[in-house]
Amino acid sequence: MLEEIRPIVLAAGKGTRMRSELPKVLHRLAGRPLLSHVLGALRSAGYGRPIVVVGHGGDLVEELVRSEADCVYQEQQLGTGHAVLTALSAFPGLGRVLIINGDLPLLCPETLGEIAGSDGEAGAILAAEVDDPSGFGRILRNADGHLQRIVEDADCDDAQRAIREVNVGVYLLPAAALGDALRQTGSANAQGEIYLVDAVTALAKEEPIAAPTCAGEEAGQVNDRRELAQAEAVLRRRQVQRLMDAGVTVLDPATTYVDAGVEVGQDTVLRPFTFLEGETRIGSGCDIGPQSRIVDSSIGDGCRVEFSVLEETTLGDGTSCGPFSHLRPGTVAGKQVSIGNFVEIKAVQIGDQSKVRHHTYLGNAELGRRVNIGAGTVIVNYDGKRKHFTRIGDEAFIGCNSNLIAPREIGPQSYVAAGSTLTQDLPAGALGVARERQRNIEGWVARRREREE
Repeated sequence: MLEEIRPIVLAAGKGTRMRSELPKVLHRLAGRPLLSHVLGALRSAGYGRPIVVVGHGGDLVEELVRSEADCVYQEQQLGTGHAVLTALSAFPGLGRVLIINGDLPLLCPETLGEIAGSDGEAGAILAAEVDDPSGFGRILRNADGHLQRIVEDADCDDAQRAIREVNVGVYLLPAAALGDALRQTGSANAQGEIYLVDAVTALAKEEPIAAPTCAGEEAGQVNDRRELAQAEAVLRRRQVQRLMDAGVTVLDPATTYVDAGVEVGQDTVLRPFTFLEGETRIGSGCDIGPQSRIVDSSIGDGCRVEFSVLEETTLGDGTSCGPFSHLRPGTVAGKQVSIGNFVEIKAVQIGDQSKVRHHTYLGNAELGRRVNIGAGTVIVNYDGKRKHFTRIGDEAFIGCNSNLIAPREIGPQSYVAAGSTLTQDLPAGALGVARERQRNIEGWVARRREREE
């Protein structure tokens, strides 16, 4: 049973080639830290609770994974073998362990599940055939097809360097035998480190170790910013393909960016340069984009979002947004709400069938059902120190270029005359007029011209 196998995830390295103060495994990839992709694949495959070996930036890594993994600190980075020994010492009595590098975000859960299916073998190591094996350890097999040895790239002769079957960095082995082999291997080398591959090669001389293969794409490690971008492209392609297989229309997959945690309903259309990020959920039959960014938001069925940015926003069924609107955190719009062009909204609840059409700012407010907000309306919610709340009742009509000085209560079915600045509450069914009376001065233009001449 896979849940009886404890994974040991090697995540102690600094990642020097990333040229960053942030630990390599915390760099984000398709909306999630790199390490989260590895842990997610292990969880989906059905393995037991992982043990994560941390070192550089260990506090940050532990903060990320403490709810789903146990952490062990490798105080001195003395090689991959030393990292494994650190974990085995902290958790004695383990049975089989799955050792995996923490910088392998492209491994699929199915692949990780299949490596445990090597019945009758003492263990297994995951291999892959890649187009460019530079930097990888090469897999050498014996006549039976089992692992004979692993030769690191720097140690390859010309014939071995031509081998394209490489070590991915995933090992399924009995913990006791592996621990003995690591201690016997020792650190008597130029680097003074304990190498995991040396111990695995030693085990292969004693018992057969299978070497199942995976797709070359899954072997992609992330060691620098270029490889991070390459892995991002792979994950993004997989996400878009998954959505299309589920009935989503993606007009241009090459310019559609979908994070790993995003869900989209069938018959939704994603237009070019759409960015769906975080834990976004989009319903069925929606039309999203072009050039829209939606972050950690929930979009109902039959919605339209065009040339707009939505952050931590909820849209009910049949609601439209844009073009060129910005819905900020805390925006909750009901069903069949119309949000037009150049509208900014923050921390506002909007009732069903209300309309916020043009050039408007709404902040810290609650709108009832079938409210009409005229162009140029501003809720003046901030006094320089605090935000103040405004409530607008059902079927209220707010005329163009109105300022509502919060805190304010606008009653149901009331009217605010265009150009008004309200500093008092407005009762239900009343008309609020707050503007200077117009005064026409006849002949003023002609007299001005005479003065100028």
